[in-house]
Amino acid sequence: MIFDNKTILITGGAGSFGQKFTEIVLNKYNPKSVRVYDNRELAEVEMERKLNDPRLRFFIGDIRDEKRLSRAMNRAEIVIHAAALKHVPICEYNPIEAVKTNIEGTMSLINAAIDNKVEKVMAISTDKAVYPVNLYGATKMVAEKLLVQANSYSGGEKPIFSCSRYGNVLGSSGSVIPLFLEQKKNKEFTITDEKMTRFWISLEEGVNFVINSVRIMKGGEIFVPKIPSMKIIDLVEAIMPEAKKNIIGVRPGEKLHEVLLTEEESSHTKEFDGFFVIEPEHPFWHKDNFKEGKSLSPGFKYSSDTNNSWINREKILEILRKMEI
Repeated sequence: MIFDNKTILITGGAGSFGQKFTEIVLNKYNPKSVRVYDNRELAEVEMERKLNDPRLRFFIGDIRDEKRLSRAMNRAEIVIHAAALKHVPICEYNPIEAVKTNIEGTMSLINAAIDNKVEKVMAISTDKAVYPVNLYGATKMVAEKLLVQANSYSGGEKPIFSCSRYGNVLGSSGSVIPLFLEQKKNKEFTITDEKMTRFWISLEEGVNFVINSVRIMKGGEIFVPKIPSMKIIDLVEAIMPEAKKNIIGVRPGEKLHEVLLTEEESSHTKEFDGFFVIEPEHPFWHKDNFKEGKSLSPGFKYSSDTNNSWINREKILEILRKMEI
């Protein structure tokens, strides 16, 4: 019970992931307290009213502010790093702000965690960090590298740092589903390419994956879940099959398919039932590794278009019904 009697801090804690993570941890575990660190006052107020739990603590602060972050992290034991600028067009239009939040903010987090000697830091990453073609993906790739190598600064002692990397979250604020539901009103959808595919995971599945990764992390790993792919055209036709479809072409900074695990990473990756563990290439901060895992074949790549698991239209409809959409 990794969170029992622990003080947990989650950055970006008032976002979609942060709220679901906090809800699950409070309901399934027995933490001493959960500190929600976010720079949005109204979101924190609404979250406090919704969850109404005496174990909650709300910290107003920006991930860029290392001094404030360090104060919020004082005597915390586990840190979940979910704060980031996440929308591709916003990051493209505000590149310096994206760098300040996603890269410099991660540096602030690393320094604060080391200074406060927290036990574990788990960061939330994205498939867009793999072979990045846009600024958002590039900043998340750098953030991953910083967090993996941060273990060399802590020298194998407290804290240890790892990442969880997964695909699009169904129904989150960054998902395409809210956009399609808005377009449904006019019975007309804009689609970049009919061949486009994406990895998909539910919010609850993403949270539970992160929790399990925190439980087994040793430091320096990137954890990747085995999750299904979905064709964007199937999603559109599940929402409204008779709607008009306008094909607008792949937008700047957008991929036709996403990759969660590269050929280069596969040489130091272990496979388990339900997930992969990308082990650090320079594991000088610990001697342990995941010996029980299965080594991958040379040249293996985990891509959304060649995935073995798919969500068909019937499954999409079932998911949308569960989401009350």
